[in-house]
Amino acid sequence: MQRREFLNLATLAAGGALLTSRLALARAAAGPSRFVLAIMRGALDGLAAAPPYGDSDYAALRREFALRAPGSAGGALPLDGFFGLHPSLAFTQQCYAARELIVLHALASPYRERSHFDGQDVLENGSSHPHGLQTGWLNRALAALPGPAEREAGVALGQNVPLVMRGSAAVTSWSPSKLAAPDEDTLARITDLYAGDKLLATRLADAMAADAMAAGEGDDQMAGGTGAADSAAAGKVVRPVAANAARYAELVHAAAGFLRQENGPRVAVFDTTGWDTHANEGGAEGQLAGRLAALDKGLAALKEELGPAWSDTAVLLITEFGRTAAINGTRGTDHGTATVAFLAGGAVAGGRVIADWPGLSARALYQGRDLAPTLDLRSVLKAVLAEHLSVPERALEQAVFPDSAAARPLRGLMRG
Repeated sequence: MQRREFLNLATLAAGGALLTSRLALARAAAGPSRFVLAIMRGALDGLAAAPPYGDSDYAALRREFALRAPGSAGGALPLDGFFGLHPSLAFTQQCYAARELIVLHALASPYRERSHFDGQDVLENGSSHPHGLQTGWLNRALAALPGPAEREAGVALGQNVPLVMRGSAAVTSWSPSKLAAPDEDTLARITDLYAGDKLLATRLADAMAADAMAAGEGDDQMAGGTGAADSAAAGKVVRPVAANAARYAELVHAAAGFLRQENGPRVAVFDTTGWDTHANEGGAEGQLAGRLAALDKGLAALKEELGPAWSDTAVLLITEFGRTAAINGTRGTDHGTATVAFLAGGAVAGGRVIADWPGLSARALYQGRDLAPTLDLRSVLKAVLAEHLSVPERALEQAVFPDSAAARPLRGLMRG
């Protein structure tokens, strides 16, 4: 059944140019499209996040950590009768039931080694090799967007701008505050101190405006020209986001704050860490379960905070590679190859699992140890960028993902 759906989508790609054009027009009529990219650094165990409990070889490989069929104690959440979701992903499963989630399995980037650093570099640079390009595929996609670049179309949320967002296209950045939020008197003194220096005053005003936008304070200020930047220039104070908020919740809150703005960025990127589960990974409960639960709550918070903008949003969760099919001697999993990706949001034509499933028999495993890759991540990225953000296909093939002709776009992922 999985193979049939995969092949049907491949057949649809033959008439893809016309479909992409129609979808782009439909999206433009519906409202500005938003895209959130979340990178799960450390290599997510796709066989745990979306267990193939219907595969006869799965239980023997995962032993006590194998998730049972839905309906049993500690069982997976239902998807399509063959795949399920980890029981910690309750909101994610609700998205699937609402046809706002696509699960993409047996997927991988072109990278076939098992180094986190090189794997993440390939994941972000968009080429077939580590350090093959010094800019990121998402920045190059933003640079190729039709129309004049009148504003920063993307925002990177975190301590550093990741490689995927580096390049010639103008992007903004925002990072969670590490210190206690300064009081109004301190901010007023800093504003006065910087008032005589145009560069410093501008940078301070921009930082305050970014904090206000991330906190959701800019909705009614930006339109009237009395936003945080103007307030800072006038010596007024805009409080930054509360410094004691949890990092993950703060990033999600900030992403929603930026994307809700009518004239704000259309694209947001952030990452999560801690997915390198070499030991004591756990099954329905345990180390990985807790991390998946936090991720699930973050997605739920993002939908709530985006409000009506969720209907025009696509959220893609990706990781550098998967993990071994079998549990190792320390009750964890080692670095692998193929894994799972999640595409969620109101703009997604969801309620599906897309997988050309290779199986988990000893003969089917990649190099005798890993889930074999049958879907190129770039096929998914190309489709989302073309159908959702209207990035021209020529730019996708020549600039965004050069030398990727074999990775045909996986059409039909977005709502018409």
